[in-house]
Amino acid sequence: MRVSSILLVAAAAICGSLIPGTALAHTKVVASTPAEGATIKPSRVVSLTFSEPLPPATVAASIVMTAMPGMTDHPPMTIRNFKSSWSSDKRVLTLNLRDALPVGSYDVKWQAAGADGHRATGKVSFTVR
Repeated sequence: MRVSSILLVAAAAICGSLIPGTALAHTKVVASTPAEGATIKPSRVVSLTFSEPLPPATVAASIVMTAMPGMTDHPPMTIRNFKSSWSSDKRVLTLNLRDALPVGSYDVKWQAAGADGHRATGKVSFTVR
């Protein structure tokens, strides 16, 4: 009985090591335009590249202006004038703005449900000058 228990544990360990790491990973942003912490000129495009293909219906993104030059008490302001589009592989979400983002600081906040069903959230911050 002892030998069979050892074999069972060994078999479980071997099977567990065969599961690809991405199957256990949660969704995350692996690249963005603008990049995290970047300072850019006014732009009409923001994009998020995710670590895995995502069903668009499980993803939400918002652009929030967090600071504006010359206004010390500027409350966060959600930017609503954009349309979303997805790459054919469902990894890249592009937010196409009607007008270029004005000078200020921004957070692009996102939430998504990956293949594993877990919800993930995050943000990318950048500045327009």
